[in-house]
Amino acid sequence: MGDGKVPEAWLQLPSEERVRAYMGSGHPYDFGFIPAMARLASAHQRIAPYFGTLFAQIMFAPGALTRREREMVAAVASAAQDCHY
Repeated sequence: MGDGKVPEAWLQLPSEERVRAYMGSGHPYDFGFIPAMARLASAHQRIAPYFGTLFAQIMFAPGALTRREREMVAAVASAAQDCHY
């Protein structure tokens, strides 16, 4: 945008340090860096806790699929939608 206006979809992502403090230690998806998706979810403080709870239920709660199967479904769904997360 050449007019100096900020696009409507822009938002400030929280720092990696802030997200690490929020996530705590020993997180199963700690890759040594904070993925942009975690920073994006953390930017929305009203929904972040609910998103985290839902994610934990889907990926870790007892169910018909194993953890490996759940990860595979997530990877295939992401690839089908051309999503890098």
